[in-house]
Amino acid sequence: MNEKITSNSISNSEYEQLVKNTINSSYSNEKSIVEGKVVSIDKNNVLIDVGSKSEGRIPLSEFTRPGQEAEVKIGDRYKVFIDTLDSRNGETMLSREKAIKQESWDNLKNSYEKGEKVVGIPYNRVKGGLSVDLNGVVAFLPGSQIDSKYNIKDTKELLNKPMDCVILKMDKIRGNIVVSRKAIVEKQLKDKREKLLSKINEGSIVKGRVKNITDYGAFVDLGGIDGLVHKGDLSWKSFNHPSEILNNGEEIEVKIIKYDEENTRLSLGIKQLTDDPWEKIKDNFTVGEKYNGKIININDSNVSVSLKNEFEGYVQQQDITWLKKPPHPSKIVQMEEEIEVKLLEIDNEKRRLVCGIKQLKENPWDNIESIHKIGEIIETEIVNKVDFGIFVKIHEEIDGMVHISDLSWEENKNAEILKSLKKGEKVKLKILEIDKQKERISLSMKHLENDPISDYISKNPINSFISGTILATEEKGVVVELEKNVTGFIKKINLAKEKSEQKIERFAIGEKIDSMIISFDEKTRKINLSVKDKEVKEEQEALSQFGSSESGASLGDILGEALDKKKST
Repeated sequence: MNEKITSNSISNSEYEQLVKNTINSSYSNEKSIVEGKVVSIDKNNVLIDVGSKSEGRIPLSEFTRPGQEAEVKIGDRYKVFIDTLDSRNGETMLSREKAIKQESWDNLKNSYEKGEKVVGIPYNRVKGGLSVDLNGVVAFLPGSQIDSKYNIKDTKELLNKPMDCVILKMDKIRGNIVVSRKAIVEKQLKDKREKLLSKINEGSIVKGRVKNITDYGAFVDLGGIDGLVHKGDLSWKSFNHPSEILNNGEEIEVKIIKYDEENTRLSLGIKQLTDDPWEKIKDNFTVGEKYNGKIININDSNVSVSLKNEFEGYVQQQDITWLKKPPHPSKIVQMEEEIEVKLLEIDNEKRRLVCGIKQLKENPWDNIESIHKIGEIIETEIVNKVDFGIFVKIHEEIDGMVHISDLSWEENKNAEILKSLKKGEKVKLKILEIDKQKERISLSMKHLENDPISDYISKNPINSFISGTILATEEKGVVVELEKNVTGFIKKINLAKEKSEQKIERFAIGEKIDSMIISFDEKTRKINLSVKDKEVKEEQEALSQFGSSESGASLGDILGEALDKKKST
């Protein structure tokens, strides 16, 4: 008898299929992302329940993003990736990292295809750039893509801070993603620039930040566009370098002087924010008046003085002191020193207040002759030494000079004496000349003693017969020592009356020689001697005393008689 199969009955084949389907359903979630619940946490792992009586362990490190601490708690729900599912003992291999990467990769791919920006966190500096975490996926940010104008000097300041960037390249097979921050920054700068340029007009006053200071001015970032403040537009006051007026990174106000729309160039000014103080110069200053000020600059040729806080006076080196050869200005005045000056000129062409310091006192040269006289002997101090002599202090701002040739009557000692003298040393000198017109005083050390040559000439005038010792023989004549520090010179032509005897080799060093003084040059202090003139004069004297042309005696007889008489006396 056949039994009727009801709707609740299944065949063997149907049962086998049901079992198969049940088993397959247990593995249907493998290699997929599911949501699980944290059921326990230990030191190294997190236990996740993903349903179907399956639990899996995930390393605690997978719940930590670069640069952050793990904040997982029991009961938290996370999307995880099922690697393998073991239905026999319920142990399942899970991965949160793969789930994050899979989901993030899909989202990043979508953003890449649409050209949308993504948010990443740089967490490590690597060769050539930065490693960036894009919600679990590691991307590379090249150094060239960090900023459009390399404003970031140290990439360390970008670490562990969210940043906007765009994806330049994706390769899922190799797991490579390259991102750019530069593209975002350039877009932002472009938007700022367009917004700024839409509001800019010549004469507009805007705020900016000093970006770079050069010798010729300063570049200012106005927020998307740079402008240049030329050196001449920084201040109404004079200065040496723009860094004296501005500092890098400083926020300032500037005025748009000129806008070149075609080249997008902006010329800026700072001094134009205030009125030109020179316009009211005559209301504040009168030539010939005295004013108080502060030294604000010292250089080789002049001193700058701040007058009434907004004007500058210039004192040239020659107007600082009455000294004819003034020292460096820094030897007389100091920075920040409060001084008084006299206004000498208002130079409208150069926009300068020409001032003087020495003009506050009378010119000491006006009364110098009432203080010192020619021939006076003074004791004073050496204030400077040069190759050609020394300078000494005479009176207040008046110096005198001792030429090297006036150090000693012995010329060969002058160089040695000059070398031995020291700055600050006290010396005794004689005043030779006072020239008020040329503002010059000449002094001498050697004139403290009589000139031995002048003394000799006063005792032995021209045409005197003298004796000396040959010091040297030269091609042109013979040098004769007459006394200590006194020499004379006999030219070759004056060595003898007879030409045949005018030979240098006839004379030897150390030999005594008689001659006659024939001339004396006061300027060169040279004494010229002659043997020939002595012989001629002696002949003339002999003729006049012992004979005449009518006597009939020969010249030899006369000279012989004269010599005999001379010997007998």
